[in-house]
Amino acid sequence: MGLFSTGLPASDEPVRTAPLAERMRPRSLDEFFGQTHLLGPGKPLRLQIENDDSASLIFWGPPGVGKTTLAKIIARETSASFIEFSAVLSGIKEIKAVMVDAEKAAQFGSRTILFVDEIHRFNKAQQDAFLPYVEKGTIRLIGATTENPSFEINAALISRCRVYTLRALEQDEVLALLRRALENTERGLGALALTANDNALEMIASYSSGDARNSLNALEVAAKLATGRGESVLTRELVGEALQQRVLLYDKKGEQHYDLISALHKSVRNSDPDAAMYWLGRMLRGGEDPTYVARRVVRMAVEDIGLAAPEALNLCLSARDAMHFLGSPEGELAIAQAVVYLALAPKSNAVYKGWGEVLADIDSRPAEPVPLHIRNAPTRLMKELDYGKGYQYAHDLEGKVAAMECLPESLIGRRYYEPTNEGREKLLAQRLAEVDRLRRGE
Repeated sequence: MGLFSTGLPASDEPVRTAPLAERMRPRSLDEFFGQTHLLGPGKPLRLQIENDDSASLIFWGPPGVGKTTLAKIIARETSASFIEFSAVLSGIKEIKAVMVDAEKAAQFGSRTILFVDEIHRFNKAQQDAFLPYVEKGTIRLIGATTENPSFEINAALISRCRVYTLRALEQDEVLALLRRALENTERGLGALALTANDNALEMIASYSSGDARNSLNALEVAAKLATGRGESVLTRELVGEALQQRVLLYDKKGEQHYDLISALHKSVRNSDPDAAMYWLGRMLRGGEDPTYVARRVVRMAVEDIGLAAPEALNLCLSARDAMHFLGSPEGELAIAQAVVYLALAPKSNAVYKGWGEVLADIDSRPAEPVPLHIRNAPTRLMKELDYGKGYQYAHDLEGKVAAMECLPESLIGRRYYEPTNEGREKLLAQRLAEVDRLRRGE
């Protein structure tokens, strides 16, 4: 089989020894399960396919929801040559060679669909290589990704494609898929004459987390266990052996990664220790790098707790060190401890907001010179140019506050840090009020 093979024999039928998920791959829209928001009557992707619209596409969704299958169905429906390419296995050099061949074929009226699985694996510069061929219509690009295209795919490429979001299958859709595979004698398990208890199939559907491929793989393993033991009924107990452990839907670099860390952060911000611990557990049990979690927990301490409880930062740094020292699973408890503390600590984002305003002013205003009276004056020439003239040494003054401006002229009076009355920041608010009074000479 060549590098650019579709992975199917010439008959377009998977061989009988192929995995069940491959054998049951839908060959038409009528066989396809799920994505009714895109493929139902009158829905956008179905209309695009039926109208033979040749626009390039990006399919974004979790594993096992039909991204590759849809690309193959589109190739069949539009009578296009289908080239399947994995960004994991090959590089841009091979793709460029394919696109040159497609350009030659296009001169004779032949259409080519280039399907790139895990297109996000190409960096932004590599993705640029697609642009001229997509623009000219030499190829119809269909990219598949489990990661948010906004983060991982070149904006110029996205602007030339239509992005469709695919969803995890609903449980009833997975159940229907499993029943079809169990009964289908042509490509499925029908020849084995197996039956299944409803609760057994429901267990597979629940544990597969909306992933069609995982559900069919589990069904195939359960069927092999049953036939190997001379049994004809798939029970919940037998399915439990096949599953062994729940399939947690979690991609450490994909959308679930961002969703779960967002849930953890927002639970902490909302002072909900129970939700925070749950989402922390989901990430760690799903295989997330504890170092990444510890780093994000440290950020929560400075972003959402701030000076209302400045000890939170030290606690989180200590939890990071404990995780590094103990490893998993013992070190995870230190992170959990820090998360609970952050959730219950007084909250302040005053420094976070103030810092954002500082950066916004720096980006949007001219870079004004440092006021003369607070400039460094290490040489005679600088002193003659009034560098440092009028500077007041705060330690020589009562109250240790000088009545002089330290901001550029256009920003005089600008207030970036507005302390809250939460936790220890209440004391800082009182101190700031005192500083203002001293500066006014009151």
